[in-house]
Amino acid sequence: MKIYNNPPPSEWASLTKRPLTNHDDLVDSVNTIIKDVKLNGDDALIKYAKKYDDAELDSLAVSTNVIEAAADKVSRELKQAIQLAYNNITKFHSTQLVDEEIIETMPGVKCWRKSVAIQKVGLYIPGGSAPLFSTVLMLGIPALIAGCSEIVLCTPPNKKGLIDSSILYAANLVGIKKIYKVGGAQAIAAMTFGTTTIPAVYKIFGPGNQYVTKAKEILQLQGVAIDMPAGPSELLVVADTSCNPKFVAADLLSQAEHGVDSQVILLSDSAEVINSCLSEIDIQIQYLPRQSIALEALRQSKSIVFDTINDAFNFSNIYAPEHLIIASANASIYVDKIINAGSVFLGNYSCESAGDYASGTNHTLPTNGNAKSYSGVSVDSFVKKITFQEITDKGIMNIGRAIEVMAEAEGLMGHKNAVTIRLNEK
Repeated sequence: MKIYNNPPPSEWASLTKRPLTNHDDLVDSVNTIIKDVKLNGDDALIKYAKKYDDAELDSLAVSTNVIEAAADKVSRELKQAIQLAYNNITKFHSTQLVDEEIIETMPGVKCWRKSVAIQKVGLYIPGGSAPLFSTVLMLGIPALIAGCSEIVLCTPPNKKGLIDSSILYAANLVGIKKIYKVGGAQAIAAMTFGTTTIPAVYKIFGPGNQYVTKAKEILQLQGVAIDMPAGPSELLVVADTSCNPKFVAADLLSQAEHGVDSQVILLSDSAEVINSCLSEIDIQIQYLPRQSIALEALRQSKSIVFDTINDAFNFSNIYAPEHLIIASANASIYVDKIINAGSVFLGNYSCESAGDYASGTNHTLPTNGNAKSYSGVSVDSFVKKITFQEITDKGIMNIGRAIEVMAEAEGLMGHKNAVTIRLNEK
């Protein structure tokens, strides 16, 4: 990690840039995949499974028997851990179902909102070198709580053409039965247009690499909704002198191991803290099985020493991290300084891994600075808010003249007449 010493605010914007592949090449590649899937459906998906996953597929769907048999391949200890996470995630997300009250804005005029589940949703679950069964819980549970009637899950197969048993077990626990062996941008295209095997959906959820993210961005212009721009994982840690450098180093490495395009940022008002944390990284990285991936991510990551902790938080708000850890024994005193972040972890024992797996909050979060305007996934993400109003004869008398005046002022006489004709019935 490169160290920067008290950079001036004029340089902060450049320091917040995320690592990216060649944008033109990325867009061209994704558009080619999208067009192919739209035109050739299942045949294109099978072709890309061979090209990108090195998997020979006879079919795309995972059978019910295979889904149910996956439980026998998951250890008892992992099942118990998944069940604990399931319980906590369900408990937290269940509180997000709220019945809104009916408001009488004036006598005879009642207005209210009702949450209605999105009928068809698609879940993208990253696979490859690290099959994220935890994301099945994070997306499937709120979809289930919201009441979505059709849930489609796409995830890339391994070289044997199989889906990781832990992903299948978690999906079965949540109640997801439509599971397909498709990854990458091609999965997003399949859920957008539909193929012979894979149903089209109304909204697509889930994190992924830059190809998945770009596909979501492109395809939301063609009729499908998406949860948010959610690309490579990132973590920012603000550490003061009361932090534990061993903990900080472990947290930074936990995100760096996600992928070579991940990024971690360490901020402090103490050069000694920065140096201690970096020394710990050098020690701990030696024991990581995914050391090469973490090393590559660290090459494009940064450590910054600021004169004050306030400057660190000001920088953090510009960066708008997906995950923000406040590594301090007094973390609560800094809460009001946080404006932009996907999910926040307070104190020396609140490791980001807890949010990734089992504390209860959702780990599907906005990246690449999008925490400035997006929230993480919740039950609200899986519903539409439909407004209702009911106006009585007394109500139209109370509100009617104001509507007539406003409609006439805008030159919309048909709007005015829709009120006038009712008033004249009185």
